[in-house]
Amino acid sequence: MKVVCSSSGLINLSHPGQGIMDLLGAGFHDLMIDLSCCYDQELESRIKIDQALWEKCAASQLNIETAYAPYLPRDTKDADLNERLQELTLESIGLCGQAGCHYLIVRPLFAGVGKEDEISLNQDYYISLAQTARQHDVMLLLENQCKNLGGHLVRGICSDGDRAAEWIDRLNAGVGEERFGFCLNTGVCNLCGQDMSEFVTSLGSRLKTVILQECNGQEEAALLPFTSVSNKQSQTDWLSLIRSLRRIDFDGQLILHFSDTAAGFSPLLRPGLLKLAQSVGEYFKWQIGIEHALKKYSSIVLFGAGNMCRNYMKCYGEAYPPLFTCDNNKSLWGTEFCGLEVKAPEALKELPDDCGIFICNIYYREIEKQLREMGLTNIEFFNDEYMPSFHFDRLERRD
Repeated sequence: MKVVCSSSGLINLSHPGQGIMDLLGAGFHDLMIDLSCCYDQELESRIKIDQALWEKCAASQLNIETAYAPYLPRDTKDADLNERLQELTLESIGLCGQAGCHYLIVRPLFAGVGKEDEISLNQDYYISLAQTARQHDVMLLLENQCKNLGGHLVRGICSDGDRAAEWIDRLNAGVGEERFGFCLNTGVCNLCGQDMSEFVTSLGSRLKTVILQECNGQEEAALLPFTSVSNKQSQTDWLSLIRSLRRIDFDGQLILHFSDTAAGFSPLLRPGLLKLAQSVGEYFKWQIGIEHALKKYSSIVLFGAGNMCRNYMKCYGEAYPPLFTCDNNKSLWGTEFCGLEVKAPEALKELPDDCGIFICNIYYREIEKQLREMGLTNIEFFNDEYMPSFHFDRLERRD
């Protein structure tokens, strides 16, 4: 699983040096570029992509993993622009090949297209791109869309998981290979009030990238996840997204798109914002792939004998049974908790080198510091924020 950062609002494509430097400084190594920024809205004049962008990315080992093909504004009605859009998309595929870019997100044609024709016309459109995509070893990704209906944003083309899955299968069958996949945009799902869990489950392995962006559910915005909050609640259902991505064993790209958040910060604060964004991406990666951490070790132990340990045993105790758990509370030493012996932290010094220590306690950083001062390594965190809700029976301690 890769954490990818969108260049939108962060890199000036004609003068990319500082933006690239800031991204690398924050720990990002993979990039998504929006090629629609390289053309005017009528697709008539092309803004040249400076060769320095490719050269600086290559020299700094910043990988261009994904790109957006040019697209039209949502209110465009002129069907004559579709032909020009097709030309630019083919050109974009070539640019992706040049940059070693794996995925190109290509939005469906909609200008002047009636609902009765949108599937057949777009199927022909995507098939027409496949040969060029094959030549440049690029996979084309469809993306869920919303549309403006009387001033309200509602579900558009590719916004139904089952139908999108069927469409991708039909396209791949038409070209005789896996040349098409899907990009799930969480911001669009939020605007359309969609159940992301159902969407992800329907797509399964067809899902290659997920664009992580927040909005308030009413207006379009590209905000950093967890930053659109009302009444102490995030406005996006990250819970269902993370759980569903776990279920399909997602191992694709997580793309952070937060150009509106970036616009609200002074360029002088940009490095700090990017470090926060990188941490957010790694948090998603960890939560979605939590079993990958468990599989790293031949054996594991837990630190903590409370609610989080209990939830671990309910979720993963059978598949990844711990040797024991330990706790700083001396009164628990020598007792049993959830079938595990509770030991003193000193017992951790006797572990084999390939044993992982999973902290099951909200005081992660404090306990991690304690363990490192003991000379211990292989320290991991377990967090039950996104475990199934039925595992959240709380314990009450009695003195």
